[in-house]
Amino acid sequence: MELFAQQVMNGLVLGSVYSLVALGVTLIYGTMEIPNFAHGHLYMLGAYVTFAAVTGLDLHYWIGMVLAVAALAVVGILVERLAFRPLRHAPHVNMMIAAVGLMLFLEAFAQLVWGADFRRLPSPYGAVVDLWGTTVTEQKLILIVAGMGLMAVLFLFLKRTALGAAIEAVSQDRVGAQLVGIDPERISMITFALSAGLAAAAAALIAPINLISPSMGLVVGLKAFVIVVIGGMGSVAGAIVCGYGLALAESLGGTYLATDYQDLIAFAILALVLTVRPSGLFAKGA
Repeated sequence: MELFAQQVMNGLVLGSVYSLVALGVTLIYGTMEIPNFAHGHLYMLGAYVTFAAVTGLDLHYWIGMVLAVAALAVVGILVERLAFRPLRHAPHVNMMIAAVGLMLFLEAFAQLVWGADFRRLPSPYGAVVDLWGTTVTEQKLILIVAGMGLMAVLFLFLKRTALGAAIEAVSQDRVGAQLVGIDPERISMITFALSAGLAAAAAALIAPINLISPSMGLVVGLKAFVIVVIGGMGSVAGAIVCGYGLALAESLGGTYLATDYQDLIAFAILALVLTVRPSGLFAKGA
């Protein structure tokens, strides 16, 4: 029972990261219908900016996180304006190629600036606490609470503010939103900034736990797309629920089945869901 509880805790930690990154993917797809394959690498860049702020500028961990979120929000705006907006009316495959090119560029950029060696961000919250029979570090608890808090804030933002309503309107009907006075281009830019900021927050929260490397965004990015497809493209609730569900399945499956197949669980679940419900579990109108 203790082992089970420990793996559930690990699943909640990983699920908070998966869900935050997947939310960015689903928001971008909802407003622009872009499968942004580079989103995992924005997550990676957020980890490096946090690392540079804390170790290079000697800033406090939380200040470094805020700086990383702000910096990646700016990067998100630049990506939308320079990489994707010019291709808005081009064939859809062009955007996919641009996303892959951006992914390769960001990984090469990180390797050029910080090198290929693995790095670890020191955490001021390394103490271990006993929680309901499980041992967990303060950093992991902070990650879970902060991750869930960010998701709750995002949900309230989308449901209770005019700007959030505009984002949802564009995701539902871009032309219809434009007819009622909403600027889709402005909303797309804001959505990219918001999505990149969420990825940076997830990276900053996990950086003291996992090693940082130029390739760290690849697996997380792939898992985020699996989560979005399972949950339903453009579904915020689907991204959150399936993010935690997939992480728990991986954590428990890796413990009770085989660690070697842990990463395959996501794709096995994807194949099963696509067979039963191709549009995703939480797809609109599904």
